[in-house]
Amino acid sequence: MDKTKSLMIQGTGSGVGKSFVVAGLCRIFRDMGIRVAPFKAQNMALNSFVTKDGGEIGRAQALQAEAAGVEPTVYMNPILLKATGEMGSQVIIHGRVHGNMTARDYYAFRSTAWDAVTKAWEIMSKEYELIVIEGAGSPAEINLMKEEVVNMAVARHTDSPVLLIGDIDRGGVFASLYGTVALLDEDAPRIKGFIINRFRGDIEILKPGNELIQKRTGKPVIGIIPYVKDLGLHEEDGLPIETYSSLSSDRPVKITVLRLRYISNFTDFDPFQYEPDVELCYSLRAEDILNADLVIIPGSKNTIKDLLYLRESGIEDLIKMLARQNRPIVGICGGYQMLGQVIKDPHQVESPVRELEGMGLLDTETVHDRTKTTCQVIADSINQIPFTEGTHTNLRGYEIHMGNTVSKEPLFIIKRFTDGKEVRDGAAKGSVWGTYIHGIFDNDEFRRSLINSLRAKKGLAPLEHKIDYNELRDRALNRWAGILKEHLDMDFIMELIR
Repeated sequence: MDKTKSLMIQGTGSGVGKSFVVAGLCRIFRDMGIRVAPFKAQNMALNSFVTKDGGEIGRAQALQAEAAGVEPTVYMNPILLKATGEMGSQVIIHGRVHGNMTARDYYAFRSTAWDAVTKAWEIMSKEYELIVIEGAGSPAEINLMKEEVVNMAVARHTDSPVLLIGDIDRGGVFASLYGTVALLDEDAPRIKGFIINRFRGDIEILKPGNELIQKRTGKPVIGIIPYVKDLGLHEEDGLPIETYSSLSSDRPVKITVLRLRYISNFTDFDPFQYEPDVELCYSLRAEDILNADLVIIPGSKNTIKDLLYLRESGIEDLIKMLARQNRPIVGICGGYQMLGQVIKDPHQVESPVRELEGMGLLDTETVHDRTKTTCQVIADSINQIPFTEGTHTNLRGYEIHMGNTVSKEPLFIIKRFTDGKEVRDGAAKGSVWGTYIHGIFDNDEFRRSLINSLRAKKGLAPLEHKIDYNELRDRALNRWAGILKEHLDMDFIMELIR
């Protein structure tokens, strides 16, 4: 390829599989020897990732970069929106917090947002041979067509051919494909073909529909992707609530993650799903909390509001009861803040509440400020972590949080990649501990140490078999790429990008 080419994947709506298809295509093109990268102009997600230079992007773009075999950068996702409730959304531009905005404020901000998108595209297009672009939601939202900066506006700016995905599992896939094309008016010719995702059953049944949609629109169906269960990869905010919503299996170690209303970075707990002796669920049901061997309070985009909900619903009382019984409880990021004595928000960064009493299970105090800490880290334990064995070194992860938490007896000393600073992190008391380190459970030996301690508490022998989480993720990406290669017309796609 002599110059940067591009291909855009749009969808008939949110959650139809755009992120996964982009990731799979990135892996296919990487394996072909093409220097490829993902791009999503604007992402709205509470699942985020921190790049090596401390910028924040959507977790989906980090996965897509991993599939492409390149280092994630802020230019792959120039605008990230993180919903915060009544405060609107936190707007992140080129990896850094710009401020909080309501939807009305943000659309008035359109020209600045578009400048950020086009600058990022210019930088990306100088570095890669091929860029696979992901749209957001549907390009046919007629009330947003003039203001949007992520769908056809990007296709026009980059002169990209578009493939449109519809999810047949939701029903009405042909109506969705046809209706999207009909509403796009002058942009409709940019769509070159359709992909039908999550198909179950006999493919022959679809043929009449495929032929009719091509006759009506002049665009072919270039792929029918089968429904794939338990791929082991999660996209965007696709929290597997339905799959992991209660404790029910016969696996001996039960872990319940509190299903907060503003839960963020739930991918912190993905590695547990690969462990053969662990059952993981996301729940606020009393039975799932009381029957768990470990309860985790995850990160939150609105820590104060989620804490108030736990308090009003009686779940906080359950957590305190478990702590009195010496049952293991872990808080990550916002969950860590909730476990302390007090959370102060003097600048009303998250909510109108300036100060709120915490659960009081850790001897810590948190003060929110306007500065957001975003950095990759490496950590060593300096005090005993409850329900883990021995000491732990070279733990890798990342921080994403507003404000700071002061602990009298920190658990870790962490080194931040962005500035080389060494800081103390975390706290423990009894059976309860917390940390700001996202991704701490990605560390294979640490994760197994925790699980084996939970096994020992139940009188079970340790399990020595260690899962290599990164290898399994890579295997899952390869499997997904193989499925796409088998079920998409790759010759058609290659002609588009040539």
